[in-house]
Amino acid sequence: METIVERYHQAMRDKSADALADLYAEDAVHEFPFSVPGLPPCFEGREAVRAGYRKMWEASPVLVEGIEDVTTLRATDPEVIVVEQVVTGTVGPGGPDLRVPGLLVLRIRDGLIVHCRDYMDGFAVAEARR
Repeated sequence: METIVERYHQAMRDKSADALADLYAEDAVHEFPFSVPGLPPCFEGREAVRAGYRKMWEASPVLVEGIEDVTTLRATDPEVIVVEQVVTGTVGPGGPDLRVPGLLVLRIRDGLIVHCRDYMDGFAVAEARR
């Protein structure tokens, strides 16, 4: 499971929608339970994850430089892992610093993400998109 998390973080740093989507099962669901301006409430299916993240990341001036303060917690359900993290970077080259705290709740089955609940600081995201 930790390998999935490492690959997920690398896809974020690279802004690679393909690398991220390849971590998901074909019928996976990626939810954004906290409302974030400009984001849909969820992506249904691997190809929706790919298309949605491609659109978001291509339009975003954010350059992810790191993922810090990562803590992974195992749930009592063996398919579930919880990841606390802070995404750091800048808004454009030489732009202001950015820190976005977040929490991922991942259900992983047969080596693929089947469900993701992606909780992030919507205010920080909205500020970065201005």
